[in-house]
Amino acid sequence: MRGFPLFFPVTCHTDFVTSGSTFVAINGMKRNGADYVLSALQKGATQIVVEFDQVVDEQAIKKYGARIVRVHNTRKALAQLSAQAADYPTKKLKIIGITGTKGKTTTTHILYHLLQSLGYKVACLNTVYNMINDVTFKAPLTTAQPDYLHQFFKLCVQEGVEYVVMEVAAQAFTFDRVHEIEFDAALFTNLDQEHGELYATQEEYFKEKAKLFVQIKEGAPALVNTDDAHGKMLLTMHDGFKSYSVNDDEADYQAQFSTKEYNRYSCTFSYQGKDASFVYSTFPGQYNGYNILAAVTTLLELGISLDSLRSGLRSLPPLSGRLEEYLLPNGARALIDYAHTPASFAAVFQMAREWTKDLIVVFGAGGGKDQEKRPLMGSIAAQWADKVILTSDNPRFEEVSSIIQNIKEGISKEHLLKVTVELERKKAIEQAYFFSKRGSVIMILGKGPDEHEIVKDQVIPFNEKSILLSLI
Repeated sequence: MRGFPLFFPVTCHTDFVTSGSTFVAINGMKRNGADYVLSALQKGATQIVVEFDQVVDEQAIKKYGARIVRVHNTRKALAQLSAQAADYPTKKLKIIGITGTKGKTTTTHILYHLLQSLGYKVACLNTVYNMINDVTFKAPLTTAQPDYLHQFFKLCVQEGVEYVVMEVAAQAFTFDRVHEIEFDAALFTNLDQEHGELYATQEEYFKEKAKLFVQIKEGAPALVNTDDAHGKMLLTMHDGFKSYSVNDDEADYQAQFSTKEYNRYSCTFSYQGKDASFVYSTFPGQYNGYNILAAVTTLLELGISLDSLRSGLRSLPPLSGRLEEYLLPNGARALIDYAHTPASFAAVFQMAREWTKDLIVVFGAGGGKDQEKRPLMGSIAAQWADKVILTSDNPRFEEVSSIIQNIKEGISKEHLLKVTVELERKKAIEQAYFFSKRGSVIMILGKGPDEHEIVKDQVIPFNEKSILLSLI
């Protein structure tokens, strides 16, 4: 495996500038790239790209012998120039894009391993990991900036990759991170309350996600979940899309799920006028059934047979931070999960209730993020759980106590007796263990695989797995 480049020929971040780089000065939501032009020049940038109305020190640029280029949109320019510098690698790959609020990461993980099980060379870009043929790279964002993306794609081509499976967040379209990339298959999982800090309405949020389906190649398969209202809407917006569902009798793929034995789950479904079934491992619950169905139907639409997928489905590896289970000394079970929206809360609690009569939940909410979902999450947690411990979860520049108060606004008086507040997340997890007993299930939600806590502008190491392992 050739190493991933430390410096990029085109970049929007001075950390990746080296001699001969093109620096694209993006005017972002928090910072103006024009303020970093001098730093880029000092590191060797020979071309500076700015928008027509951005103010930069042109004399300084000339002094360093660099060229200045003015464009209408630096975000699109970053995508175009990054693709050009990497020799347009996406044209040499088959790219499967997955969008939606929930299930993107798990579905990409499943697709990645199913394609690998068939002998393909595969790459994956998701929230938990970026991987090329089993070599892992740090995941910078759900959908990375174009400078990183196209260098990643270039390395995929060099390593003989055929398929790239990637999450495509709404922000990827809002900020032109996937500008001009054409997808060989597209998948929509669902829409839930999320990113209210960025999108004024759910419809605006949906509109951005729906852009994925404008960027698919002619004749490329597109799959949508029609048990989701926005999935149904998407189906009416385009001709030729295929649907998958548990409840929609008119869907192209209709499925039902059941447990066969511990860690073995069964799916029976119908498509193209015939019935079929398969067994899969690792991912419990109906909401994970949707992720399995999404992955399988996408591959079927790409011409891969169900029989060839059976072995891979029976041996799916777990995904870090997604229902990651720990057995504790007192006989309780602790589960770390990334659930951080109202619908994902309801889904994991419904499943956990089948496992225990004593459900203890530890969670908070991210600072600087969608505030409207906080009381909804509080209400759902208090309805399902026997004990709720409210705590910190990347508060950023908000006070943890203020975030917790927002969550408590959704909890009825009768359920407030279930609620304990512990501002320090480590102590909250230890407190959950103190409250637990044999047969209890502790659900630690919101951070999933994260190994840090963001407080103001500090990224502090924080590992929930280590905390649980210290109890064992």
